[in-house]
Amino acid sequence: MSLRGAERRSNLGDDGTSAAASGEEALELLTGGVEPGVIVILSDINMPGMDGIQLLGKIKERFPDLPVMMVTAYGDDERRRRAGELGASEFLTKPVDFDRLKAQLRQLPAAAD
Repeated sequence: MSLRGAERRSNLGDDGTSAAASGEEALELLTGGVEPGVIVILSDINMPGMDGIQLLGKIKERFPDLPVMMVTAYGDDERRRRAGELGASEFLTKPVDFDRLKAQLRQLPAAAD
């Protein structure tokens, strides 16, 4: 599942991803059961309504083993520290290095299935 700020929701596209326009919508998708099962969350920090740090906290409360990668245009130490405290598995700064991201996604246990 990926979260992209102003992008409209496209549930389970050809590439097996889901997208939500807000943190609230992402939680609805997760609690409603996304199929196939979610193996990772990519979340922007800045989103309308609930921000990515708040979303991270809520995801980790409900799904503590689900990897969450945070994406932001602002790579400041405070955001990175807070995301780490809440259990983010990665903190990516825009522009995202997609080769690095692909390598990280390949390391996820369920990605090999």
